[in-house]
Amino acid sequence: MAGQGSGGNVIAAICSVFFPGLGQLVQGRLLAAIIFAIITVGGYALWFLVIPPVIAAVAHLWAIIDAAKYSSHD
Repeated sequence: MAGQGSGGNVIAAICSVFFPGLGQLVQGRLLAAIIFAIITVGGYALWFLVIPPVIAAVAHLWAIIDAAKYSSHD
């Protein structure tokens, strides 16, 4: 990836909007993708409780921002 704001990061962020962790997977970051997916999908699955969906929503937003701001040469 070229860096923050690059076309690849925009595509990765859009992927993360539809499925959390997919943007990280597009960027080649398997562990981050798995962690974001498990936390977010698990929290959304527990929709009938109050706190897990809130945590999942925050993690989902974090996954989108993380995919958009990722820079491979840090």
